[in-house]
Amino acid sequence: MTDLTATPDLTPTPGQTVGPFYGYALPFDHDNELVPPGSARAVQLTGTVFDGAGEPVPDAILEIWQPDENGEVPRATGSLRRNGFTFTGFGRTAVDPEGEFSFSTVNPGPTEAGKAPFISVVIFARGLLNRLFTRIYLPEDTAALAADPLLSSLDESERARLIATRGADGSLHFDIRLQGEEETPFLRFPGHED
Repeated sequence: MTDLTATPDLTPTPGQTVGPFYGYALPFDHDNELVPPGSARAVQLTGTVFDGAGEPVPDAILEIWQPDENGEVPRATGSLRRNGFTFTGFGRTAVDPEGEFSFSTVNPGPTEAGKAPFISVVIFARGLLNRLFTRIYLPEDTAALAADPLLSSLDESERARLIATRGADGSLHFDIRLQGEEETPFLRFPGHED
């Protein structure tokens, strides 16, 4: 007979991997549309999430957080509001079965003069015990990119993996590689565990 009054040694358990998700919580209407697609200020941000073997990850979820075109970080409540007028700076989307994602957003402006504008990204996927954080930098302002503290701390190859490519139509493309030789550089914040 087991003694139920004894207190076993308890150890922390790891964070839960992505899922299961329930329809009432995820997704929400127009979750990947920070601005209406096709509007004058809209920019399409696309990419693919790959695993360590170079295969597309079919079940990842991405969140982006960013300032508006003027570098203003939205502070209004209601990040899930999609009314076509209010830019909240937040978007979420699930990748498709080929690991591809798409957001309709704006080109973020620099939050300070001379700073490189970027989009913050959070990745949730199977096999990840905790979410991953990275950034997508815009490719145009080479002086600001060269002076960016994060980019300056990386070698040239790693820096290139954080800078999106610009399409002829103004769109942005950014692939995310979770592991391997071309792994996307990921960030660790205070209090964020491996």
